[in-house]
Amino acid sequence: MARVRLIALPASERAMKIQEIILKAMSGKIKWCQAAGIIGISGRQMRRWKRRYDEHGYDGLYDRRRKLPSPRKIPMETASAQKESILSA
Repeated sequence: MARVRLIALPASERAMKIQEIILKAMSGKIKWCQAAGIIGISGRQMRRWKRRYDEHGYDGLYDRRRKLPSPRKIPMETASAQKESILSA
């Protein structure tokens, strides 16, 4: 069976989706708990995002974790070299 690979939305697309959902919730078209379910987050996290949107606007919706690279990240050259050494062994 083929394995399905999930690819995360780029930060700007995700922020636009979240903004759209928050605006629908703010206008009363959907409930806040429904908005959280659509985005796939808890009600508590939804309230945090709503507060960030109120305070910072659209920029508050960007994932703040992405400001720093992962401490586990290695250069692509190193990863390629390790892959080759594993495959040749």
